[in-house]
Amino acid sequence: MTAKVRRILAITGGVGGAKLALGLARVLEPEQVTFLVNTGDDFEHLGLTICPDIDTLLYTLSGEANPDTGWGRREESWHCLDTLAELGGDTWFKLGDRDLATHLLRTEALRAGASLSEVTARLAHGLDIPQQVLPMSDDRIATVIRTPAGELAFQQYFVRERCAPEVIGFRFEGSERARVPVALSELLADAELDGIIICPSNPFVSVDPILAVPGLREALGAAAAPVVAVSPIIAGRAVKGPTAKMMTELGVPRDAVAVARHYGALLDGFVLDSSDAARLAEVEALGLQAVATPTLMVTLQDKMDLALTTLDFVASISKRAIH
Repeated sequence: MTAKVRRILAITGGVGGAKLALGLARVLEPEQVTFLVNTGDDFEHLGLTICPDIDTLLYTLSGEANPDTGWGRREESWHCLDTLAELGGDTWFKLGDRDLATHLLRTEALRAGASLSEVTARLAHGLDIPQQVLPMSDDRIATVIRTPAGELAFQQYFVRERCAPEVIGFRFEGSERARVPVALSELLADAELDGIIICPSNPFVSVDPILAVPGLREALGAAAAPVVAVSPIIAGRAVKGPTAKMMTELGVPRDAVAVARHYGALLDGFVLDSSDAARLAEVEALGLQAVATPTLMVTLQDKMDLALTTLDFVASISKRAIH
């Protein structure tokens, strides 16, 4: 446990972010941490509302995540998917039998008029997760990948096409109409909020959709708590996912410093991997406070160690005067 912070907001998306989220959940009391999750890759499939990043976080926090993939549920079976294939159905997005229960309950509740925040809270309760988990908005936002051949919905790019197409840009459909969840606005105004942590997630398709919610980037900057990001890039490589590939295709240097530069004035601090310690001065030249520490998370202890180091860093730095 750590007593150096009172409340923390952790921004996360995908498997990498969920790893640090688990570490934070293990070293903080449940009431000390709130998770804000990307929903830009949510989509409708076979009539069901699928929220991949929310589900990855819920399964990770509850110990239900598939340990081999980081996504989906452990001890999964695939009878429904196999039957779909036999009947000529669409099987490019793999939904396991246990996973289907989550999507069925979510879809039913949303159609009955519940908000995504309400549904997520119900699912978290059902999985015995005591921490608060919030979607970035209760309004629909869809991440769209721009390629030379045209636009692709995120899951079409990520799963169906396996990240193969060249990426030339992004847009976040519906973001202009989205609203910040009330619970998030209340947290950002809470005097006990001591830090905002951006977990090591893809900056373009996991974090930028969150920052695209009108007023949210400004609210994060205006909060009294310092904002710290943990780099998803280690020695020029992404541990998981297409972050490094996207950076190359977008003409962005494939390194941690470029990630810090991407977030820009939003940040007060930045956490690099120990292998990138020689780049600390470059990050500090951006006006940020920085620290280097092991960020590769393989074991639960790795996740807890990084969580504690990041929390100590958050507690040691101050908010920049200008954002």
